[in-house]
Amino acid sequence: MASWAASIVEYFEGEDAYRCGYCKSQAGSRSSGMWAHSLTVQDYQDLIDRGWRRSGKYVYKPVMNQTCCPQYTIRCQPLEFQPSKSHKKVLKKMLRFLAKGDISKGNSKDEPMEPITEDAVAGDFALINKLDIQCDLKALTDDLQASLQNEEKRKGRSCKKEDSKELIHPQDIEEKLGSGEPSHSVKLPAGPKPGKGADLSKPPCRKAKEIRKERKRLKLMQQNPAGAPEPPSLFPPKTNKANQPKSLEDFIFESLPADAPHKLEVRLVRSSPPSSQFKATFQESFQVYKRYQMVIHEDPPDKPTVSQFTRFLCNSPLEAGSLPDGPDCGYGSFHQQYWLDGKIIAVGVIDILPYCVSSVYLYYDPDYSFLSLGVYSALREIAFTRQLHQKSAPLSYYYMGFYIHSCPKMRYKGGYRPSDLLCPETYVWVPIEQCLPSLENSKYCRLNQDPEAVDEGRSKEPDRLRVFHKKAVLPYGVYKKQRKDAGEEATVLQYASLVGQQCSERMLLFRN
Repeated sequence: MASWAASIVEYFEGEDAYRCGYCKSQAGSRSSGMWAHSLTVQDYQDLIDRGWRRSGKYVYKPVMNQTCCPQYTIRCQPLEFQPSKSHKKVLKKMLRFLAKGDISKGNSKDEPMEPITEDAVAGDFALINKLDIQCDLKALTDDLQASLQNEEKRKGRSCKKEDSKELIHPQDIEEKLGSGEPSHSVKLPAGPKPGKGADLSKPPCRKAKEIRKERKRLKLMQQNPAGAPEPPSLFPPKTNKANQPKSLEDFIFESLPADAPHKLEVRLVRSSPPSSQFKATFQESFQVYKRYQMVIHEDPPDKPTVSQFTRFLCNSPLEAGSLPDGPDCGYGSFHQQYWLDGKIIAVGVIDILPYCVSSVYLYYDPDYSFLSLGVYSALREIAFTRQLHQKSAPLSYYYMGFYIHSCPKMRYKGGYRPSDLLCPETYVWVPIEQCLPSLENSKYCRLNQDPEAVDEGRSKEPDRLRVFHKKAVLPYGVYKKQRKDAGEEATVLQYASLVGQQCSERMLLFRN
């Protein structure tokens, strides 16, 4: 039996103004937001490709042309990534520490691959407290099922079709907003074809000089009479890699001596719904987070609470699921725990989506700041993305959150090349090298240089948007005739323009 997945969101009218975590403007940062009761991984993938980002279950989108510090979605292309000189320095520093116990005396204040707490939403925890929305959908009646059946009849589809875009199982909605248990599977649309990035399973391209030598050798062989001994090879196979640059994996997985004083292990545990491993290590993980907030962000001891930690970094609206040709770990929200000599020293919070690994946050034990764990964890996550790509070809990008050119501290993300920035008007990806000259002149830019280009995914038929109201699912065109509320229509149209046509037709917009 198929399991139907549905995203259910509650959009908040207008735009929030709050304190900026970058320039410290008291009310200069602006964003639109919605509460996600549940999100399929495909819907969230499409949302972040339109500039959205999640903090816990709150999903927000900066108002780019108004906010004080515009935040551009940035993604790295792991298949073509080569570590820079500074990246190699961090990787070697970790190897020396593990192999010999060496502790670097140099500058350990590398910018971490994680947002400042205020990066998501200033006062985020207070906001989530205020928006503690509980939609009681446990008492679903036959009205919802009848509405869904009528909708499918109008579209000429049978309720037995396995199409997660169009069908919603009423028990699944109760499951999402009630028990929090995941669907057993998630059906994703076919992913885009992988880009022109390097295929890591193939050997590196040969140089033209080597190819010419090989051709000359073959020509000599053809000129020799049958049975003549083969001439000496002019293109002997290389037996060493001395002239080849070391790959990212060469650094990360280099063998350590048997008597190495330290051992580092990275464990992937599902955080939502929490796996048994996640539950068993929850307290230890929280204590690392608490120390991190107190030392790095100078929070008072009573601020980093278990409740705050859970809402911010453990709760997730993403539906867990898997596919036969997807990654073995499945899709959804995870914690990558860095275990050093039997204890957790850092945790990377990530989402695994159809086309990418999305970095959410990183926290670490301040005692190990000398290891530049922010940079090291980003490099491990890039290598992890490459590993997942071997099983699932469409999964070929690493999303690093937001790039803020107007904040020098956040420019370090542009050092992970090749990388692209998302145009805030047409939602196409533009190589960062093409964006930097414009960003030097203006904080807000339309990155797409084609003046004729438009947002191809924009909302074109808002009446097709789906609404969940009074335990029934219906098209917005039908809903608005029943309500006749001009003020509400403006809110719904704003929501449709921000999420785009595809998401507006797939997700259910909850209306009270």
